[in-house]
Amino acid sequence: MTGQSRLFCFGYGYSCDYLGHALHKEQEQGGEIWSVAGTTRDPEKQEALKARGIEAHLFDYRRSLDNPVKFLKDTTHLLISTPPDDEGDPTFLMHAQDILDLQSLKWVGYLSTTGVYGDRSGDWVDENAEIRPDTKRGSRRARAESQWMSLFHERGLPVHIFRLAGIYGPGRSALDSVRAGVARRIDKPGHAFSRIHVEDIVQVLRASMARPNPGEAYNVCDDHPAPSHEVIECACELLGQVSPPLIPFETADLAPMALSFYSDNKRVKNERIKTELGVDLKYKDFRQGLQACLDAEEYALSLFGGGDGSTGGKTWQPFS
Repeated sequence: MTGQSRLFCFGYGYSCDYLGHALHKEQEQGGEIWSVAGTTRDPEKQEALKARGIEAHLFDYRRSLDNPVKFLKDTTHLLISTPPDDEGDPTFLMHAQDILDLQSLKWVGYLSTTGVYGDRSGDWVDENAEIRPDTKRGSRRARAESQWMSLFHERGLPVHIFRLAGIYGPGRSALDSVRAGVARRIDKPGHAFSRIHVEDIVQVLRASMARPNPGEAYNVCDDHPAPSHEVIECACELLGQVSPPLIPFETADLAPMALSFYSDNKRVKNERIKTELGVDLKYKDFRQGLQACLDAEEYALSLFGGGDGSTGGKTWQPFS
């Protein structure tokens, strides 16, 4: 493995897939040599990942990896994206010691959420703000953050925390809900969400991997928090569709999951990723990001045909 880096992702999902693709693209352009591996709970996805050259292993969060010493061997960069439960992060609970035993490890990233800050009635928060989650999801992430940071403080594990805002990108954006006919424009005056395009998540992770600073947490979001109804309106404009009417929040009859999102109102500052990591966001607001999503989907469809970029069917897969 001399001269080669190895990324292992616990929970090889959407963001991890973009990171793995970026590493392979850098390698093709004469950059560092990488091998990429990760876990999934789905046997079919495992086979699909293997077909694309990604070393994939099953990890269902109830039972540990069959042979963690073998599978994690020579890992230099570790990214954890497994969703926690009330006990915390399953990767930590089952494989913390295996990870501590890795002699090759240079960098560890944990993908958390800005939900750990809780509701701030629309005020701004930065990484120094108190962790005070007020939802189950936020509380679980806060516990998981604490678990991983304990390994930094007690054992020197090179852990970095990335608090992600709402993730979107090709095949996973407001464009898809508009195409599918399920988009709603909910009006809750004064409420705003922060968001981040998946390509900018990759930018932040790559910058941190190049400039490690263990023990730090980073907010990962764009420059312009905005109400969700503005995002839906923009998506409709891009697709040439009429925007659905505004629905007052009080009469929207939202599902419990959606209600929990609207109970959390804050604006997230992102200066640290710029000043410390030197990140220049590709998509500084949702308008730029949605246009890029549409361009990427249309380009892929022009190359490969079929798919659902214009039909609202199965999730569009950027690297399949």
